[in-house]
Formats: sequence, structure tokens, C-alpha cells
Amino acid sequence: MSTHDIASAPQSASDQIDSKPLTGNQKNLIWLVVVANISEFFDMFLIGFVVSLLTKPWNLTGWEAGIILACSGLGTVVGSIMWGALADRIGRRRSFFWCVLLFTVFTAITLLTPERGWVILALLRVLVGMGVGGLNITSIPYVQEFVPAKRRGLLAGLASVFIPLGLLLGAQAQQWLAAPIGWRGLIALGALPVLLLIWLRQMPESPRFLQSMGRDDEARAAYAWALQIPAEQVGSLPEIEATNASSFGVIFRKYPKQLAIITLGSFSFILGSFTVQSWGQTLLKDGFGFEAAMVGGLFTIVSVADMLGRLGSAWLADRIGRRWVMLSFGLLGAVGCVIAALAQDPWLFFAGILIVMTFGDGAFGILNAFGAEQFPNEARSTGLGLGYGIGAMAKVVGPFLMGALIGGDAIKQNVTRDAVPPAFYLFAVLLIIGGVLYMFAKETRDVSLEKI
Repeated sequence: MSTHDIASAPQSASDQIDSKPLTGNQKNLIWLVVVANISEFFDMFLIGFVVSLLTKPWNLTGWEAGIILACSGLGTVVGSIMWGALADRIGRRRSFFWCVLLFTVFTAITLLTPERGWVILALLRVLVGMGVGGLNITSIPYVQEFVPAKRRGLLAGLASVFIPLGLLLGAQAQQWLAAPIGWRGLIALGALPVLLLIWLRQMPESPRFLQSMGRDDEARAAYAWALQIPAEQVGSLPEIEATNASSFGVIFRKYPKQLAIITLGSFSFILGSFTVQSWGQTLLKDGFGFEAAMVGGLFTIVSVADMLGRLGSAWLADRIGRRWVMLSFGLLGAVGCVIAALAQDPWLFFAGILIVMTFGDGAFGILNAFGAEQFPNEARSTGLGLGYGIGAMAKVVGPFLMGALIGGDAIKQNVTRDAVPPAFYLFAVLLIIGGVLYMFAKETRDVSLEKI
């Protein structure tokens, strides 16, 4: 075939996506996903601030506070696995809808929790977490299947990049609204994202999912929506064999290496950074003596640094590759853990936390997007949800670990600095392990989803 023939050959739908600038509709979908993830993680992160506020009034021990935070993590584990599988069966869009509805409804019900009802609060956080855990898992493939391959790392990563804005909003809410509206008022703010369901009505289902279900006409219409052209101008559909969604058994049998990397890598990064994120406020306030308002201000800085780290990891992933980003961010996060472990000065401890969150947590700008790219279309959400969901058990282990280390009783909470060195040395090791593990994953920079 001549050069002229190649140039004049009709483009496929995926070629059209890859060759054209982002349309308004594609940007609209990306912004919906970004706002949804900010909103749900505002709610999820806020529980850390609420627990900090309730520690004294409710006479919470370190163990009881750990249970509340661990239940939030447990919900995300169940939600990631459940909604990951459902997204490959009922679609990315429908799963997105139910995840938003689930976490907002049970957030609203949390307002009915009685005083000192920490057990009820913990149980409700499981149900909230189920919605939160599923939304990020379903939204990343949703975006990936609508955007160009060369920009997929950044554009899909944006679903996770701006999540720290949820922490920023939580910090601001604690600083300015905790006194006038109380903890129930703070929780009520987490129910507002139910309005996102109106926005979602404008979006179609993923074309790759529709093709995998044998619904080619709907897939063509979805591509037309994304490209903002008539359906008859959409090129040939990419070769995707219509098939049933993968079961967990298929994931274990056909993709054991991918599953192991995502599971162990996610576990390492989550335990190495999520626990810092969950307990950092408490350690700064009760361990290092900062006032609550100061803690809110400091975590505003942390959230901005975390967001910049996530944006950096997503941007770099399309330039130097996903694997090298994960390794370098893991190593730099470990450096921050060592600084925090050795710190005697409160501000040096804060500097360590800042580095951990910028790089250790900053790796999440590409972590789930990279994980999703390890599986083919029909198994993408199931594989990501199962691997990340099992790995997210770190969200359960972490708070219990810190609760056990901090200790205390119903009269007085012994939140001291004694727990800092062993915990943060452990986190450093985990971040190094996580970074090394992702070096064994398949590099997917510039690779079409159909070739995975």
C-alpha cells in the first residue's frame, strides 16, 4: 500500500478519537467524573475530621476511633470489588449512577446517629464507603474508553488527580464551619453530590462496553456523541468481540500476574499513604500539640501538594511511562516517611507528611488508571475492582494498626508521638515495595485499549 493509500484510508472510530482534539462532550464527561470524585472523597475524608472533633466529646478510645475509620475503608473494599464487577455487566454509566446514589443516601442517614453512637456511625460508614469505593473504579474506565490513547494517562488520571480537593474542602469546612454547624452539619454537606445525577443524564454509555455487549448501533451513537458528529460520519468500529463480562474466576485464571501486581501494589501504596492521610490530623493535633484550626490550615497545604503530586504523576505517565512514575513516586514518598519517623520538631514532622502525601499519595494520579490498563475491555472494571478492592484492605488494616499503636481508654486518649517512628518506618518500606512491584506491570503508554 502506498503512502497516499495509507493517508486516504478511512479512519476507524478509535482513530478518530485519537486524531481529533477533545470535544466539548468529552470535556463535559471528564469534568463530571472529576467533580464526582472530589465530592465523594470530600465526604470520605471528612470522617477523619469528624472523628477528630468527636474524640473528646464522645470519649472515644484510639481503638474505637480506629474502628470508625476502618469501617469506612471496609466499605470501599466491598464497593470496589462489587461495582467493578457490575460495571462490566450493567455498564459504566449505570454503575456510576448507583454509586453516587448509594453514598449520598447513607451520608444523609448518618445525620440520625445518636450522641455517642459510634457503633451506628461505623456501620453507616461501611455503606457510604461502598458507594465511594465503587465510583472511582467505574469512572476511570468510563473516561478511558472515550479519550485518545496518547493522553489517556492524564485524562483518565484526572478522575483521581483532583480528589485532594475533597480533603481541601474538608479542611476548610472543619476550620470555618465546625463551630457554627457542628459535626452533623459537616456530614450533611456530603449529601449534596446527589445533584450530580442530573448532570449524568447528558452522558451516554461507554462505546467499548456497548460493543462488548454486541450493541454496535448504540456504540456508534456513543462515538458520535463524543466526536460531536453525525453517526453516519463515525468510522468503522474497532475490533471488539462481543462477549460476556469476565467473572472473578476468569480474572484469577487468565490474569493472575496483573491481579497480583495491582493487589499488592495497591495495598502497599494505600497503607503507606492512606493511614497518614487518615491519622495525620489526629497526630498533629493530639500528638504534636497543634490547635484544631491550625491542623485544618496545615491540611489545606497538604491537599494542594497532594493534588499537584497527582497531577504530576498523571502528566508524567504519558511522557516517561507509567512504571517509572510509580517507582520514583514510591521512593520519594518513602523519604518523607523517614523524615516524619525521625522528627522531634512538629514542623519537621509536618514536612515529612507533606512529602509523603505529595509523592506517596501523589502516585494515585495514575495508579488506578494504570491498573485498569492491565486488563482487556470486557474485564477492565472487574480486574481493576478486584485487585484494588483486595489491596484496599489496607484501609481497614491501617486505622486498626494506628488505633492499636495510639491506644487509650474511654476516659483519656493516649495520642502520643511514641507510635510515629515504627509506623512511619513501616510505611516507608511499603512505598518502596509498591514502587518496585509496578515495574513488573505491562507498560501501556501510547497503547490502544484494543491492543491490551
